[in-house]
Amino acid sequence: MQAREIIAQAISEVFSERKDLFIVNHHISEGLDINLTIDGDDLVNVSDCIAVSRKIESALDRDVYDFSIKVQSPGADEPLTDKRQYKKHIGRKLKLKTESEEIEGKLIEVNDDEIRLTWKSREKKPKGKGKMTVEHDKTFPFEIIKEASIKLMFNKN
Repeated sequence: MQAREIIAQAISEVFSERKDLFIVNHHISEGLDINLTIDGDDLVNVSDCIAVSRKIESALDRDVYDFSIKVQSPGADEPLTDKRQYKKHIGRKLKLKTESEEIEGKLIEVNDDEIRLTWKSREKKPKGKGKMTVEHDKTFPFEIIKEASIKLMFNKN
């Protein structure tokens, strides 16, 4: 069996045992530098990354293959790349880019086909001078989302 097949089988075994985890990004170089980014339906912690790394390492024979493994979770500022990532961020502020607009809004709902955001904006009054606050509530199908990331908010304590 080739190294890539062994790696794929080990990864498959891990994720069949841990259905709450999933791969967000992966790269295996010609020199067998294995880089995996994993996420979960809940939190991903260091022990999850270690378990995945150890499973792959135990599947590959060091006497036969020279390899390195890096397993990590996505950084806080990394774009969301998998539909499953959205659900755990309901209630948080999201920066969203589509072909035609950029929006920062609160993620209210997620389903298999789309997400729903709410946000407020200051817009010109229909009559007279000045501006007024307008509340927006809009759904965005996944296929039109070009990029989405969590907007980090820090307490001012």
